[in-house]
Amino acid sequence: MHLNDLILRQQARWKFSFILITIVLLAASFFSLSVGEIFIWPWSPDGSLEQQLLLQLRMPRLLAALAIGASLASSGAVLQVLLGNPLAEPGVLGISGGASLALVVLLFVLPFAPNPMLTMLAAMLGALCFTLILVGLSRRRKVSTARLLLIGVALGILSGAVVTWAFYFSDDLNLRQLMYWLMGSVGGVSWSQLSLLLLVLPVLLWLCSQGKKLDLLMLGEGQAKQLGLDVSAFRWRLILIVSLLVGASVALGGVIGFIGLVVPHLLRLALGTENRFLLPLAAMCGALLLAIADTLSKIILPSAELPVGVVITSIGAPVFIWMLLRSQID
Repeated sequence: MHLNDLILRQQARWKFSFILITIVLLAASFFSLSVGEIFIWPWSPDGSLEQQLLLQLRMPRLLAALAIGASLASSGAVLQVLLGNPLAEPGVLGISGGASLALVVLLFVLPFAPNPMLTMLAAMLGALCFTLILVGLSRRRKVSTARLLLIGVALGILSGAVVTWAFYFSDDLNLRQLMYWLMGSVGGVSWSQLSLLLLVLPVLLWLCSQGKKLDLLMLGEGQAKQLGLDVSAFRWRLILIVSLLVGASVALGGVIGFIGLVVPHLLRLALGTENRFLLPLAAMCGALLLAIADTLSKIILPSAELPVGVVITSIGAPVFIWMLLRSQID
């Protein structure tokens, strides 16, 4: 009876967290739509200018921030289970860097501006290549989790160096403007780019429904197989899904780090490790964090706009250092 009470109490904590995050997310979304150079009530814009600002600029920007934040946080939660590393995250492991590298290569190869689906395909392939490298290394017994993390950081640095060289030798103004975007920005997202969400949202919903299988995977491959899980097929599906979500996130908003690291890790510390609750809640918290960071990027400086990636990094880097010290990685 005592065990049942503990289970019920834990489920009540998850349920309360879902309700609380939903309320805060709605409030943050309304605030994000309202603030800017002109304050607008989202439900009653005064004139045609306010309506244009709301529908053509702020609404796509908010939807992109929510989708990117949810995708990165849920991808980070899955990678932490998949690699057995509590510090795994698309940005830290260099997966986002692989996606950005593929995008820059695409822009050099094609003489015309690629459409949203083509950019997502290139970003997804770049993310997939880096993910396969990391998953392949993680399955070798000689590579420890600490060394795997360092390999991911090195891959991220390498891709960043190649992208920087590409910008340095480029005379194309569009490519130089892309440098600002790769720092992490959802400011220029349009409705046509948001067509990517037609693919991202079903994939994200599917990923958030895989928590029970991830719980089985956390028990170990042997026990998961005995309980009926096809571990190999499930792992490959997760690799493809994570690569797609990270690729789409980079295609929409550039490289935005730390969301996939900080959100699921802190949720595990605060609420527990049940992935069937953790995955959807991580997606909601990731969406909330990026929406708040994007709002801050608009209002911190009165005459300019910061890249949201800079704001997230400023928040995430101290937390990441604390997590490194806490996990006592050599």
